[in-house]
Amino acid sequence: MLCLGLTGCFDMNQEPQGELSTSEAFSTTNEIQMYLNMFYQGSVPVSGGGNATNSAIKTQSSSATNGIAFGDTGSDNLLPNSFNARLSGRMALGDAAEMTDYKPIRNVNFLLQNINRCQDQESEAFKQCLGEAYYFRAAYYYNLLVNYGGVTWIDTPLDPDREQMKKPRNTRTEITNYILNDLDQAIANLIEQNSNTTGRVHRDVARALKSEVALFAATWEKYHRAENDPFYDQTLTNADEQIRDWLNQAVEAAEPVMRGAWSISHISNNPLTNYRDLFITKDLNGNPEVLWWKQYNVAANICNNVTYYSCYGGGQKGVSASLVDDYLTIDGRPFVGAEKLTAKKTYGEELSPELRDPRLSQTVFMPGQQIRNDGTTFKWPPIDLTTYHQNTTGYSLLKYEEFNTDNSAAYVTEARGETPAIQFRYADVLLNYAEALAELDGAGNAQRIIDALHPLRERVGMPDVDFDREYNTAADYPFRNLDKYIQAVRRERRVEKACENTRLTDILRWAAADELIVGKFPIGALYTGTTLEEHFASTLTPGDGLWLNDEGYILASNIKDYPTGWQFNVNRDYLLPIRDEMLGPDGLTGGMWEQNPGW
Repeated sequence: MLCLGLTGCFDMNQEPQGELSTSEAFSTTNEIQMYLNMFYQGSVPVSGGGNATNSAIKTQSSSATNGIAFGDTGSDNLLPNSFNARLSGRMALGDAAEMTDYKPIRNVNFLLQNINRCQDQESEAFKQCLGEAYYFRAAYYYNLLVNYGGVTWIDTPLDPDREQMKKPRNTRTEITNYILNDLDQAIANLIEQNSNTTGRVHRDVARALKSEVALFAATWEKYHRAENDPFYDQTLTNADEQIRDWLNQAVEAAEPVMRGAWSISHISNNPLTNYRDLFITKDLNGNPEVLWWKQYNVAANICNNVTYYSCYGGGQKGVSASLVDDYLTIDGRPFVGAEKLTAKKTYGEELSPELRDPRLSQTVFMPGQQIRNDGTTFKWPPIDLTTYHQNTTGYSLLKYEEFNTDNSAAYVTEARGETPAIQFRYADVLLNYAEALAELDGAGNAQRIIDALHPLRERVGMPDVDFDREYNTAADYPFRNLDKYIQAVRRERRVEKACENTRLTDILRWAAADELIVGKFPIGALYTGTTLEEHFASTLTPGDGLWLNDEGYILASNIKDYPTGWQFNVNRDYLLPIRDEMLGPDGLTGGMWEQNPGW
């Protein structure tokens, strides 16, 4: 079944195709399921050898700067020891990558073109297979939309004819609506489940993705239009109506998931550990919050490097001060002014669950917490190390680190960790729902937003949302001028989804790089005048392996070549560049594609 002709040419994947290994291929649902299994792997096989990275599956990282655990290093949440090229505006046209998503898209299209060969088309198993195919095609196109904007929608395998490659890019609106239509097809056909035990995509997973795609499209169009930049759909004549329609679709997709089958997990029945434990429970089968997940298993030699990089609090990265400061106090107030400055002077005090939202101390290590299974506790961040154990900010990432595993090899051996890769959880649906309601009518939907976010707050012992009490108007708060309802749901999203590789996408769709990135420096904990400085005074000298800003905060990397901080180009960097091979009269598309703005 895998001996199919799926060879690619450049990005649109056009080459003469091979032949099916048998004329009876796809004649049974079992054969179709076997074919669909490729889309559940970390990479998708292509003919001629090799694989395409599977953007439809979120995998844990094999390095310290990517994957679910560390993917936020491309944002203002998690800071590596060097400036990120995109955030600093240093990407070049030569950095343009191949659009490998078209390879698995062609695999899906091949299946959809031939799926009617199946002799059992009235069965639930056939409908499940059909739904999975539509789901995965939607997921691949969504990744293309996020990275490149409007691309060419292809829903059949192309013949080996170069003329067929001469297709223009569809608009953002067209691509979005094609994706949503595919997800409607997925929802109509997939089985409705009340647990994740099958390990396969089901109806609520498709609903979750639909709520995300619709919210993404609506907020991108709204906020980029407000900036009057080159990235919104300038062909759209009924923008307000379309934005509202997408927001309503986000709400309507989320509501059936909220029917009571799923709930926020309280694994340890302790608000000080409930949140943390979700991300290090290696077997999440039956967990009421997790809609779909990928399991790692050392016995099967299917593992990751998350704990290997994080088990000393380093990994050549660190949590940012920007993220730490966004957590509310334990009684639900913004953490600002003298209270914040005083707490920062004693290392770890600002992280305490007695003072702050307990999700903070379950995301960032604080002194006294266990860090490895030999009884070792966290005391100080390893900012003085130069190996991969180095911490760059003074804030060490706890989330995902298997501090209590009996698999000791995870600490010292590459690719032996079992941190699970959660694909969708119920919290995602609640956050999408709440944000869409706030965008539609925050005041009119205030109680519905409070109710939606209540389970997230209840899990960690935080009070319910109070839009007035939480409204942050501090002069240095980037979203101080936002509507209070939107500000609240954005903060809740950042805190609940911290370091889950979603932050950059949020910044992009909010057109918020001018407020959050441009001119900002990647800073961490306060160092000067603190107990942190007292501890490291004999081993660290500012300017020699330790960089500080004028206020005495740790800089994650040497800013010598970046004296003005991040310089994300707001007229270019919201989308990635297109490869030259795609463009021009001699390019793959025969001049039908244009380069993204600013490149």
